[in-house]
Amino acid sequence: MGEGTGERASMRRVVVASAAGTAFEWYDFFIFGALAPVIAKVFFAGLTETAGFIAALGLFAAGFAFRPLGAILFGTMGDRLGRKGAFLITVSLMGGATFAIGLLPTYAQAGIWGPALLILMRIFQGMALGGEYGGAAIYVAEHSKPDKRGQATGWIQASAAFGLIAALVVVLATRTSIGEDAFAAWGWRVPFLVSAGLLAISIWMRLKLTESPTFQKMKAEGEVSRAPLAEAFGQWSNIKLVLLAFFGVMCAQGALWYCFFFYSQVFFEKSLQVPPTTVNVLIMAMTLVSAPFYVLFGWLSDKIGRKPVMLGGMIVGLIAFFPAFHALAGFTNPALVEAQARTPVVVAADPASCSVQFDPVGAAKFSTACDIVKSVLASSGIPYRNAPLSAGATTEVRIGDQVIQPKDGSTLSADALKALKADETKTIRTALQAAGYPMTADTARMNYAGIGAILLLFVIAATALYGPMAAMLVELFPARVRYTALSLPYHVGTGWVGGFLPVTAFAIVAMTGDLYAGLWYPVIFTAISVITMAFLVPETRGRPLDA
Repeated sequence: MGEGTGERASMRRVVVASAAGTAFEWYDFFIFGALAPVIAKVFFAGLTETAGFIAALGLFAAGFAFRPLGAILFGTMGDRLGRKGAFLITVSLMGGATFAIGLLPTYAQAGIWGPALLILMRIFQGMALGGEYGGAAIYVAEHSKPDKRGQATGWIQASAAFGLIAALVVVLATRTSIGEDAFAAWGWRVPFLVSAGLLAISIWMRLKLTESPTFQKMKAEGEVSRAPLAEAFGQWSNIKLVLLAFFGVMCAQGALWYCFFFYSQVFFEKSLQVPPTTVNVLIMAMTLVSAPFYVLFGWLSDKIGRKPVMLGGMIVGLIAFFPAFHALAGFTNPALVEAQARTPVVVAADPASCSVQFDPVGAAKFSTACDIVKSVLASSGIPYRNAPLSAGATTEVRIGDQVIQPKDGSTLSADALKALKADETKTIRTALQAAGYPMTADTARMNYAGIGAILLLFVIAATALYGPMAAMLVELFPARVRYTALSLPYHVGTGWVGGFLPVTAFAIVAMTGDLYAGLWYPVIFTAISVITMAFLVPETRGRPLDA
C-alpha cells in the first residue's frame, strides 16, 4: 500500500509541476492576445485604427510563426539530452521575454524601436513555447500508466485554459482597478510584469522533477538518437507520421481551438462592438467551464479510443461554425442585425480603386476613397455589400436612401490624409447612426443564455479534440525522435494555422464586408482534418511508449 501511495504521489507531482509550468507559459503568451487592441494603440500609434489593429494581430501571429523553429531547436535538445532540461530552458526564455515586454518603450517614446523590440520579444516567446508543449506532454505521458495516459495528459491540455484564465483575470483586474485611461497609459504593463513571479514558481517546481523513465531507459541502453532531426524527417516511416499528425489532427486543432478562444474575441469586440471588459468576462467564463472537459475527454479516450472522441469534436465544430456565429450576432447585438436587414450598406466603387485590407506591417496608406470607406466600416463593425462600378467612377457609400461620396486622398500629404480620414469617419458614422446602426452593442439587450449556449457548444467541440490530443501524439511517434517529431507538426498547426487565424479572418471581413466571411478559414482547415482523421489516422490508445 505504501508503494502504491508513493507512486500516486509521485505521479501527482509530475502532473502538477508539468501542467503548472505549461499554464504559466500559456499565460505569458496569451496576455498579448488579450491586449491586442491596447498594443495596437501603444506600439502602432502611427497607423489608422483598422491598420493598427491588424498590425497588432499580425504581431500576435508572429509569435506563433517562430514556434516551429523552437520545436526543432528544443525538440532536438529533448531527444538528445533529456525531456527535463529542455523544458526548464523554455520556461526561463518565455518568462524573461514576457517580463521584458512590460519594460519596453512605446512608439511615442522611442519611435520604431518600440515595435522592433516588441517583435524580437514575441519571437523569443514563440520559440520558447515551441519547445514547451511537446516536452510537458511527453514527460507526463512517459510517466503514466497506459490505461490512464489520456486522463493524465488531459491536465497538460487543460493548462492552456488555466493560462488563458490567468491572463484574462489579471487583465480584467488591472483594468477595473485603475480605470481605462490609466490602463491605456501604463496599466497594460502590469500583466507582463506579473510574469516574473510566475517564472520563479515554474522554475522551482520543475527543478524538483527527475528525468522521464522512457528517456532514462533509452540512455541506459544506448538507444538515444544522435541525430533526431535527420532521423525524424529523413526517414519516410517518421515523415509519414508527421504528415498524419499535421493534416489529421493539427489543422483542425489550430482552426477550431483558436477560432473559439481568440477569433471569437475579435468577432465580439470588432465585428459586434461589444465592450472589451464584457468580452473578457464572457471568454473567461467559458474558459473556466472548459478546464474540466479536457481531462474528461482525455479520460473518455482511455475508455473508447482517441480517434472517436477527437473526430467527434472536429465534426461538431465544422457543422457549427457558420450557424453558431450567425446566432451569436443575433444574441449579442440584435440592433446591428436589425439595422443590416432594414438598411443594408453598399459600397459602390471601381474595383481597381479598392485594396485588400490586409497590412500587418502597416506599410499601405489605404488612401483611395474606397479604401477609406472600407476601413471606417470595418473598424465600426458594420457589414456591407460591394457593388462594382465602371473604371474611374466615383466611390459611393449607400446607407438606405443616403448616398455619401467620400473624397480621395491619394495625392494628399500624410497629415492631410489623416485629417481627411477623420472627417470621413465622422460623416459616415453620423449617417450610420441616423440609419439606426449602433456604434456599440447594448449590453441590456444581450441574450446571455443564448450566448452561453453557443459558446458551450464550441467548448465541447474544442475540448473533445484537444483533450486526448497529447496522448495520441505521444503514442503516434517512436521514443527516439518523439520530442522532435511531435513538436514540429503541433506547432506548425497551432502556430501557423491557429496563430494566423485572427489576423487573416479579420482581414477577410474587412475586405469583403461580410462579418462571417472569415469563418471560411477555420472551416477549410477543419474539413481537411476530418477527412484525414477519418480515413488515414490510426487508433493509438494503449500503445507502448518505449518501442
